[in-house]
Formats: sequence, C-alpha cells, structure tokens
Amino acid sequence: MENKNILIKKLSNLGALPLPSYATTQSAGLDLMAAIQDDTILKPLQRKSIPNGISIALPEGYEAQIRPRSGMAIKFGITTLNAPGTIDSDYRGEICTILINLSTEDFVITPGMRIAQMVIAQYTRIGWNIVPELPSSERDVGGFGSTGMGIYRKA
Repeated sequence: MENKNILIKKLSNLGALPLPSYATTQSAGLDLMAAIQDDTILKPLQRKSIPNGISIALPEGYEAQIRPRSGMAIKFGITTLNAPGTIDSDYRGEICTILINLSTEDFVITPGMRIAQMVIAQYTRIGWNIVPELPSSERDVGGFGSTGMGIYRKA
C-alpha cells in the first residue's frame, strides 16, 4: 500500500511529544496524544476538549477521523464525543479531542497520554438528482431492526 505524505505542523504546546504514529505495521489509526502541560482530571460525565498539539493540511478529497481508543473505553469508560469526529481538508487549526468520562470514577489525563486515534480516509462528494420515486430494494423502507435482531434479548 502506498503511503501519502501529509503536511503537519507541531504547535508550541506540543513540546517534545512525538508525531502521531501507528502502533503496529497494520494499524489503521495514528495515536494522538494529550498536548497538555499538567495532569487534567476528567470527572464522571464531564467532557473536555484536549489539545493534540498539531495541525495538518490534508489533500482535497481526504478527511481525518478522530476515534476513541478501545482500551480506554473498556478499561476506564473514556471515549470521544461526536465519534468519529471529522477534520476537513481545509481546516488548519489545532486538532483537539473531545473526551467524555462515562464511568463513575475520576480519570486523570496526563501530558503525552495517548487519548485517541486518527484515521485518514478518502471520501467522495456527491450531487443530488431529484426524482419522484426511488427504485425499490430488498430492504425498501424497513429500518431500526427490520433485518432481524439475531441473538439479542431483553434483560
């Protein structure tokens, strides 16, 4: 697979933090770190925007998706709001991660902590073609469980 080079700017509050990087050779997401000076406490049900200390210039037709880290979600109940968050190709400001604490315990975000992951994805822009009727499909207008609930049961 071909690598794309993306323009990135380290911001002054990044300090000695490394650039976002892939944890393994086949990782889809680049780890984003907390570019903060001091520990930050995230109380239960509290949300905060945490700076990541970088800004980027994506090519037209690409977006950056900010996603939760699964380990933080399952172990501590920490996730990202509006996931996946979209960074548009024309945005040049600092990338920040909106974290929320869904647990019942305080969570400490430390400087340099890996707090989210960023996936770079290509997208297609569309135009609308207004029609009086849509073609039918196997599913048609069925939604919200219309394809079956499988093994799900009420508690």
